[in-house]
Amino acid sequence: MNKGLCGRKHLPVHPSIPEAEESTQRRNCDVMKRSSLISGLQLKFAQRSWNDTLLLVQRCMEKSRIESKPCEPLVRSLERLQDVLHAPCRSVTRSRLEMIAQQQGMGFHVTEDTCYLTADLFYLEVLLPPCGGVQEVKVALHGEGPVPSESFLKTLRSEDFAAFSTRLKDLFTQYNIPGDNEIKLKLLESLQFLVRDLQKMTGEAEDCDPQQQLVNNNRTGCLVAGKEDGLLTVLFYKPPNDGMSNSLMQTAQVTVGASAVPRRLQMASVLPEPLQLDSQGCPVGAPPSEVPGEMLPACFLLRLKPPVPVLSSFVEKLSLITDVAVAQTDQQWAPLHRLLMAGSQSAEETSDQLDLFTVKVLPDGETQRYVFPGASWDAPEQRATVVEAVSFTHPAQVPALLQLLRHQCAVNALLRSCWASQSAAPASPTGTPSDSQLFEVRPESSTSFSVTFTHPRTHSLAVLLVSVCGPQQITCRTFGAETSEAFLEDHMKNFLSIPATMKMLLSRLETASPPHPKSHPTSAEEDPPALMEVSQNAAVPEDSVSKTEVSPNPSVTSHLCSPVGTFAQQAEL
Repeated sequence: MNKGLCGRKHLPVHPSIPEAEESTQRRNCDVMKRSSLISGLQLKFAQRSWNDTLLLVQRCMEKSRIESKPCEPLVRSLERLQDVLHAPCRSVTRSRLEMIAQQQGMGFHVTEDTCYLTADLFYLEVLLPPCGGVQEVKVALHGEGPVPSESFLKTLRSEDFAAFSTRLKDLFTQYNIPGDNEIKLKLLESLQFLVRDLQKMTGEAEDCDPQQQLVNNNRTGCLVAGKEDGLLTVLFYKPPNDGMSNSLMQTAQVTVGASAVPRRLQMASVLPEPLQLDSQGCPVGAPPSEVPGEMLPACFLLRLKPPVPVLSSFVEKLSLITDVAVAQTDQQWAPLHRLLMAGSQSAEETSDQLDLFTVKVLPDGETQRYVFPGASWDAPEQRATVVEAVSFTHPAQVPALLQLLRHQCAVNALLRSCWASQSAAPASPTGTPSDSQLFEVRPESSTSFSVTFTHPRTHSLAVLLVSVCGPQQITCRTFGAETSEAFLEDHMKNFLSIPATMKMLLSRLETASPPHPKSHPTSAEEDPPALMEVSQNAAVPEDSVSKTEVSPNPSVTSHLCSPVGTFAQQAEL
């Protein structure tokens, strides 16, 4: 029979007074032992300095390390100690650099005044004077001499080790070329020929001014070559500033990545000297058979920063251009608007986890509400994934890749404009002002969508159809609202913002004269062709759009009960 604790047959539900006293004595004894242990540790390390403690933790890290990575609990302990110690001591900076190098999988070597953080194809020199601080940081690529790096120097002098670690990680990733030493050197040589060819193709200086027109319209974007690390960055898309959203520059770093299938990569320039131009003024490359090349287990990469949500149809087009599958880290697919809205503070799902409401606060304080019906957006043509890198094998493929990425970025920028705002409030469908405008956004194809809204004068429903035919080609058509569509298109191209365009459209409709009544068509053949193009299943002709009377204060508890949702169901837009 199990006698339980302390030799008793069972524990009573309510312990007696002697048992309670015994338990209290045991706890007091444990507290005294812990206090004695802590006092002993304090006496033992009373004469030790912070630097000695840091070195002790480092030694423990090296002894406990089983694999290439150090022990995580000890790493956290060391980081906490180093955060507490702010003195610009050389040994502190040296130990911090060693820890960062170990975390990145790099080597670390020390001379009297210099720390070396080494990788296969580059290394960093960090000069630490005896008086403390950081005197100089240099970057040396394979086969080249060390070059001073202002960006690394700035982060270390400000003791921003997190930024230094991030910058070092980017550099290590760019030059983490797969293969043995012989293959690494061949791939590095091939990458250098590619960079020179791209610089010849662009026709612009390396340090070009990243103006919007140059970035968006040049065949190869705006090329910026790093002086200290040799990396080539392509600035290829910058949306216009609508005054309500952050205008984010889209860039791509040119590098090399592993490939499961060997690819033939150039081992010389594909653009002969002197350059030959075609009828459009573009450089003409030599035929692939005349350019020395070699089969290598790698591909060139356009590493996108930030990663771009891309529609499945565009992913297929990217692969057709390069004949290489697009690298996707997680292979997860979701509706495009959800990938774009991920992490947004101005978006909220309804209880059914299908429909999304967003709130857009305009500079003048006006509030616009947008609803994205989940059932409409959960369509095969709206299936998308986040692309971090695009593989290719030849410099001539870059212009077509950039143009396709720009097309996708234009679609993304328009949809993001419905919620991207620094002053956006939580998008509760019942917590917004009753006088705010309500708009319903539905997809019509992979690159077009409709915006349904209430006409400000007739209180009937109208539709704005937006089609993004290309990065610089946007068409707008209205149904149930008489206005200049050419003016709308110009406004949309200049600002690439749905809220700004809708504000302008509503303002024009408010000041325009009331529309003249029209007779209802008697047959399907009399329906206007423009409306039939909006949706193949549209059952309501254009005239009935202006005749659909709605309540001026619709319910916001569910967009399907509002006039916007009712009209969308009727017209199947």
